[in-house]
Order: sequence, then C-alpha cells, then structure tokens
Amino acid sequence: MNGNKNIRTPNIDNFAQQGAQCSNFYVSPLCAPTRAGLLTGRYHYRTGVYGVTRNEEFMDLDETTLADIFKAAGYRTGIFGKWHNGSQYPYHPNGRGFEEFYGFTSGHYPNYFNATLDHNGQEVRSKGYITDYLTNKATEFIEKNKENSFLCYVPYNSPHSPFQVPDTWYNDVHQRGISMKYTRDSSLEEKDKTIAALAMCENIDWNVGKILKKLDDLKLTDNTIVIYLSDNGPNSWRWNGDMKGRKGSVDEGGVRVPFIIRWPKHIQEGIVVKENTAYIDILPTLADFAGISTEACKPLDGLSMKPLFTAKNSPWPDRFLFSSINKKRSVRKGPFFAQEGELYNLKTDPGQRNNIAQNYPIIYRELNDTLQQWYAGMIKNIDSVRWHPVGYSEFPLTVLPSQDAVLHRPKNSHLSHSASAPNSSWITNWDNIDAYARWEIDIHSSGNYEVSIYYTAPPTAVGSVFEIDFAGTKSTGTIREAFDPPLNPNFDRVKREGESYEKEFKLLKVGIMKLEKGKGELILRVKSIKGGGMMDVRSVRLRLI
Repeated sequence: MNGNKNIRTPNIDNFAQQGAQCSNFYVSPLCAPTRAGLLTGRYHYRTGVYGVTRNEEFMDLDETTLADIFKAAGYRTGIFGKWHNGSQYPYHPNGRGFEEFYGFTSGHYPNYFNATLDHNGQEVRSKGYITDYLTNKATEFIEKNKENSFLCYVPYNSPHSPFQVPDTWYNDVHQRGISMKYTRDSSLEEKDKTIAALAMCENIDWNVGKILKKLDDLKLTDNTIVIYLSDNGPNSWRWNGDMKGRKGSVDEGGVRVPFIIRWPKHIQEGIVVKENTAYIDILPTLADFAGISTEACKPLDGLSMKPLFTAKNSPWPDRFLFSSINKKRSVRKGPFFAQEGELYNLKTDPGQRNNIAQNYPIIYRELNDTLQQWYAGMIKNIDSVRWHPVGYSEFPLTVLPSQDAVLHRPKNSHLSHSASAPNSSWITNWDNIDAYARWEIDIHSSGNYEVSIYYTAPPTAVGSVFEIDFAGTKSTGTIREAFDPPLNPNFDRVKREGESYEKEFKLLKVGIMKLEKGKGELILRVKSIKGGGMMDVRSVRLRLI
C-alpha cells in the first residue's frame, strides 16, 4: 500500500482501496500517549498521560472517553488487546466506558503464546498466539451484538517486542528475505528484528481480514465504520519510506503513520486526504459520523475529519499540530515542521534532510515560539502522583502489580524490578531488611480487605517474614512453602532487551486488614530474611469483603 516491498498485506491493501487514506496522519511518539489522545480527542498531556511506565500512563479519571459517549448513546462497547492507560478500577477499561475487556493493562508483555490475560478483572489464560486469540474474542463480540449498535476497539500489542510470532508467518518472511532496508544508515538495521516485525505485521493483516470477513458474513459491512492505524513509528531501524526517526522520536518516522477509514456508500472509495490530521481527530470524527454529542467531553483539541471524507474541496484549517514526549517536541503547520533549531518543508523535503531554519527565520520563530508556549502550558498541570484506587464494590478486587511499586533501596541493597522496563515485571533481589516497596493508594471504601500476594521463593527463604502496612494497620505473613519454578519457555525470535521474562507465581493469603477510607502508602517490607534472600513478588492483592 505504501511502497514497502518487504511485506505482504493483502487484506489491509484491499481495505484501503475500499475507503479513504490520510497520507499525513500523526500520532504520539509512544503508545500510551497515543491511546489517551485517541480515546479522548485531547492531547495526551491534558489527560495526565506523559509517559509509558511507573504510573505516567494513567489517564485522569475525570476524562470522558470515546467508549463513555458511545455507551451513553446505547452502543455496546468492547476492547480486545492492550489498554495501557491505567490498571486499577476505575482506571481499568471497565471503568472507562468499556463493558467487555479481554487483554492486558500494561505496556510491555512478556509472552504472546498462551498468555495470562484480564477478562473484566479476572485472570484468564489465552489459547495460542495472542493476536489470533484477541481477534477471536473481538469477532465473538461482534457476532453477539450483531443486532445492536457496537463500538469494538482492537488495539493489538504486536509488533511490539518481544519479537514473537508463529512459525508460519516468520518462515514466509524469512524465506523471501529483505529487499528494502533502512535507507538513512543500513548499518543500524538488525535483520532478525526486521523479519520478526514484518512477520508480526503480516499476521495482523490476516487477523484484520478475519474481522472484515466477520462483518461481511453478518451483513454488517455497509453499516459499520472501520478504521485502521498504528500508535507510533517502527520499533527498530527498518525501511520506512526514508522518514527520519523511529518510535520515540518526534520526527516524521516516529509519529507519521497509516490511517484508513471505510464506510461503504458514505466515505468516498480510494481517496487520499493530504491535509494534516491526527489521533486527536478520531473521537470527534466517529462521534460526528454517528451523530453522537461530545458535550460530555472536556474541550477537544481534535476536529472531525468527516468533511474530508465526504465532500470534495472541503475547507480544513491550517492549524498547528504538536508532538511531544520526554521533553522532545515538534510542531507542524501546513508543509512546515519545526523543532528547536530546525525547520523543514515536508512537501519538498519529506525526509528532513535540509534544515531551512536560517533561510526562513520568521516562519521558524512563529512555529518554535508557538511550540514552546504550547509545551509550557501542557506540562504545568501534570500531576506526577497517581494514587492507585482500591475498594470499589462493583470491582472488589484490586491488583497492585510490582510495576506500579516504588522501590526503596538502602545502601548495599539490590532490590529491583526483573527488567529495565518494569511493565509485567516482578520485584526481585530482596536481600536487605531495610529495603521495601510502596504503593500510593486511595481507599475508596472503608471496610475489611482480604490481603494476598503472588510470590516465588527458594527453599532457603522458607521462614522469612514480611509485613504489609497501611497507615499503621499491619498484617504479617510468613513464607512457609518454597515455590521456585524456572522461567517459562519463551518463543523469542530476537533476544529481548527491555521486557521481563515470565514465570509462574503462587498465591499466598496473608490475612484480613481493616482499612479506612483515605489516601496513604501501602508498604511491603521484610521483617526477617532466611538464607540471604527473600521472595520475589509479582503483585499485592486487596479484595473488599
């Protein structure tokens, strides 16, 4: 569809021909911010999302989501895949307008085969490859609601690392080989990563085909709007149309992605929209097409793209579009792109090879000054503290995963997460009695809570004692049974760099704690360590009883 001869995507290509494409469509450089903007129609900073881990991905609870407004309009709502905008209810998808959820709430995930997933707050085990499984759940939802209006959101986690994909898809790409490489510096490209990522994308194409076929079989195609996009640029150096940058960059290669929308008899087939459009435009566009009010939403940054898809020569404002993450930021207006010290005309120089900031100082100053003002306004209200909500009667179990814990390491302590990217990791190397983990929690309902942990421990750790403390209310537990399984087999095509590996954990019920409503620190500390090492911990669980 976009000139990449390394990959075969017949279903997406055909789908694009049946609908409209946006050739200049922009998202955030990273996944959680894009999802927040997509769901709210607002720049991710406004929603409280300014990163991807350590609670920076939590979307403020006073935001109104796409699912909220469609649910209020009578639609059945479901999400099947990666959420990444908060874990505990009501940050959980079931608290953000989605009635049905199959997937996971974190960013990284350790295993794509027979994975442990979340179904409406309960752990379930998927079958087979995760993308295939999520597609099956999505098509089941569609069939179940074929007589109803529905919103079905399918945010696949692949081709995010770890690079895992079934043999059929991997072997096909491997045998064909790579004919087009990263054009700006081919030495940066890692062939095995490219092959695995492309294979994962070809699997996505097959699954997109399954969803579209389900709509055909149920005779829903003509009455269903379908969109397709990515949440950021490629996660390794590979061919990307000579664009500068990749995932995590605010250059074209980090934020310019495919966008396709199809609604037979309503959206013109085969058109290519060249105006600058973005992820923040999705909510107002779908609401406009569906005739749903956005009055419940906070002021939107996005615009409805409906006129671009339904009328020739429709006016479109020459607005500023901003991209930012981790203090990196850029702005686009018309053909021009600017970031600090740089200006490019993307119409004549889409690869950003000729910096023209000195040639057009007035244009550069306008864009750069606007960018700096926008960024200063965005970050001034960011709240770096995320209180993890606990104790809702409609969602009585709260899981506090290790990834959300703040680890306190005294001198000579090795306490850490099991991977550099804490998502889906566990707490490990607990070898110091003064080290501890804490979660900042907000008790919604006073009452009795059943407290438990998921742990592993070698035989030498049996007899170690730990304590869970909230505002002076304490519960003590003892490791009475060793549980020290090996790491689960992995199916990586490339050695992983950031994700934790996976292993099984054992549930240990600690006791009952009477907790009072209010905010405070829940602290997990060690009272005594046997054998030089303590348990590993995947999560602390609090159940309102």
